[in-house]
Amino acid sequence: MLRLDLDASKVRECHELAESIARKVNEELSGRSTVTIERTVARLFGVEGVAPSGVPLANVLVDHLISLGRLEDGLAIHLANACAALGLSPEEVAEKVATKEVDFGSLPWLGVEESRAKARELAGAGLAKIRERRKEREELLEAYPVHGKPWLYVIVATGDICEDIIQARMAAAQGADVIAVIRSTGQSLLDYVPHGATREGYGGTYATQENFRLMRAALDEESKRLGRYVRLVNYCSGLCMPEIAAMGALERVDLMLNDAMYGILFRDINAERTLVDQRFSRMVNAYAGIIINTGEDNYLTTVDAVSAGHSVVASQFINYHFAHLSGLKDEQIGLGHAFQIDPNIEDSFLLEMAGALLVRELFPSCPVKFMPPTVHKTGDIFSAHALDASFNLVSVMTGQSIHLVGMLTEAVHTPLLMDRYLSIRAAAYARTAAKRLRCELSLEKGGIIERRAQEILDRALSLLRDVEGKGLFRALEEGVFAGISRKRDGGKGLEGVFTKGPNYYNPVEEALKEQLGIE
Repeated sequence: MLRLDLDASKVRECHELAESIARKVNEELSGRSTVTIERTVARLFGVEGVAPSGVPLANVLVDHLISLGRLEDGLAIHLANACAALGLSPEEVAEKVATKEVDFGSLPWLGVEESRAKARELAGAGLAKIRERRKEREELLEAYPVHGKPWLYVIVATGDICEDIIQARMAAAQGADVIAVIRSTGQSLLDYVPHGATREGYGGTYATQENFRLMRAALDEESKRLGRYVRLVNYCSGLCMPEIAAMGALERVDLMLNDAMYGILFRDINAERTLVDQRFSRMVNAYAGIIINTGEDNYLTTVDAVSAGHSVVASQFINYHFAHLSGLKDEQIGLGHAFQIDPNIEDSFLLEMAGALLVRELFPSCPVKFMPPTVHKTGDIFSAHALDASFNLVSVMTGQSIHLVGMLTEAVHTPLLMDRYLSIRAAAYARTAAKRLRCELSLEKGGIIERRAQEILDRALSLLRDVEGKGLFRALEEGVFAGISRKRDGGKGLEGVFTKGPNYYNPVEEALKEQLGIE
């Protein structure tokens, strides 16, 4: 069987260093929350609509609290007090705040004990809905099991949810196991979540709760028709990471692109904002049974895949431990990796094998998401098909879990339909034809694959030692990951981070920590 001879003590030290890095960040930021976490509390209390102005009611509530100078308390205690005092639902209170009929500052204060009790009741009702959706998924997976591995993952991105549904149904019928609905360009930089079904996205479709609901319902129909459960993917990275995680949990999205550092590096979102939000959003994902996907594959689009391969592995260790500290189990941590080495390099196929096999063995219980070649593709579709065929073979031979299908018409989010069909069939062919190939082969002791894997691990260990010593924020400033430098006080969204006051209360976080067994 294809296996690497890894030094267990080095792997153990990588884990220890990465856990230390993640714990230090969490401890340093434990006294902070963000406006989007507070908006998530509102959404889990049942606030979903928009004001007459079109502003989401969750934003209206948090903005109102800011105007009163009480954000440091958190939204939960004030919203719960208003519900109890007025005998209204959270949504009804939000509607009246939007029309200025209700002012939190003018309401009678019912006391900490009664307000907290009401807040816990509202949080409990929201989390119960998430439990129901998780149970639905488990029942459907039992009724319509998926047998093929790796799961074949494809993208739809028309910008129109109605067209996306047609494309998704077709892709599922062609053999796709996982459908990812790409978000509209730039949504990650919006500090609010659009509302309702949308038909005007650019480069993708807006992530909204209604769009999630519509797509999940369509894929449920396809799952029953095909006799296998088709998973749905969306994106909860960006300024609204926790809100979108909650919306996905409520509408039974199955996988979420949710990375600890992607927004910092590739969207220039403030580091503190991202790292506070990722912790809370991952608690929600953990509770909902959602598989997260991390974004290390993106590093190889900005730096050389050979010389920077170790930074991918170091980041995977860090992302893994951030996820664990938020209550995610190994089977929910889909670490990202990619096939991006220059194909003109001699033995590039072997180098790709080494990297893919290393990641698979370092995180044996995690559903690694393997990304196809993109950087070195040109307009030559025949060369693209050859690259994708090599990628398909490496994916199967190294036991990857989630396989994003490479396309002949790369960089076209909604490719020509026949091209997508051909790509799915090619990946399915490799999955069947080479199903047990890994079991039939062994590695040359001291050969190219083994030496390359050892080199990546050694360099990743060295990098983790360096990051643990200087701290993650300084490492980000120095451009350690993806060759991109980000300052702690720079980027978008820092104004949405605040220090918790002495009376801060978040019953959702309290309940999640208790039920997930988080310290």
